Amino acid sequence: MEYYEKENSVVLKNVKNFNIEEILECGQCFRFEKIENLKYKIVAYGKVLYITQTEDSVEFTPCNKEDFENIWYDYFDLDTDYNNIIEEISKNDPIMKSATEYADGIRLLNQEPYECLLSFIISQNNNIPRIKKIIKAMAETYGKSLGDEYAFPRLEEIENVTVEDLMELRMGFRAKYIFDCISKLKNGEVDLSKADTLNTDDLRKELISIKGVGQKVADCVLLFSLKRRETFPTDVWIKRVMEHLYFNDEEKDIKEIHAYAQEKWGEYCGYAQQYLFYYARSLKIGTDKEKKK
Repeated sequence: MEYYEKENSVVLKNVKNFNIEEILECGQCFRFEKIENLKYKIVAYGKVLYITQTEDSVEFTPCNKEDFENIWYDYFDLDTDYNNIIEEISKNDPIMKSATEYADGIRLLNQEPYECLLSFIISQNNNIPRIKKIIKAMAETYGKSLGDEYAFPRLEEIENVTVEDLMELRMGFRAKYIFDCISKLKNGEVDLSKADTLNTDDLRKELISIKGVGQKVADCVLLFSLKRRETFPTDVWIKRVMEHLYFNDEEKDIKEIHAYAQEKWGEYCGYAQQYLFYYARSLKIGTDKEKKK
């Protein structure tokens, strides 16, 4: 991969395993908007970024070399060899081989942990349009203006909000979970800045200490913002997909699915989960509307 500055942009050339639609539309983030085919706007790390992809390049605007190297290079996980990962998880696995061939441009994002945590609490029992609407309302109400968008509010900007304030953003039952999360972050019971000092199990336990955070939400935060690639977030949808693809439609509990995934994909579980999620959702695998490849 190579990159260079051009006016108000940074252009990537010869980047492999990068498809902006597959990256943003695979359930790992919420603050994005599709402008047209392979052109998206995202809001992350207090910045608005437009990504335009063509057959042989990816352009980030507005962006300079400093921001690209300090923010977006890591955000889009550009230091990782996805071709090698695809080879590893597809060995002797025709199902995974099909999934990775279907969407070989997926990359795991490295999001800001605090924003990722609050966003996935909001995502519980919710649909994507409503999740995005609530997060946008939270940013517009408490965050810093970025022109036509607003940054996700920093902890100090929402540390005094009440459950009632959060209910006004139409969070519903999630308001009390967000309130508890803010309280625990504020008093240090949950300290994301020390995440690197904890192993994955202990970090998961700390996240689950927040009211309303179960293993699925904790695993999403671990995978999408804390680089714990061995996690395998499993909701009802992924459970059904795994049962259909790997267990002949036999019902399994979450622990059995996690054990199977860990044995099969090990340190690459998180990558496998994203390929399966996008593949199964796109083709409606395991549903009555399953499409032919």
